[in-house]
Amino acid sequence: MSKLKEFIVMTIACLAFMLITGIAKANPVTDWITSEKNKIVEYQTKSWADSKVQLANTKESILNFFKSKQNEPQD
Repeated sequence: MSKLKEFIVMTIACLAFMLITGIAKANPVTDWITSEKNKIVEYQTKSWADSKVQLANTKESILNFFKSKQNEPQD
């Protein structure tokens, strides 16, 4: 029974050491999360830039619409 306890303690100590030093980290998961975050930030940056351009175009077309209505002669 003493050998079993010694084996369990050594196993736990080795696992703790591996977790503390980073040997047993899940790098594929961490890499995937980082990759997805970067994709989201890139998409949001592009999307916000596109929406700013679209809003400016919409504002300009509305202003032009009202300017053209003011310049038309009324019957």
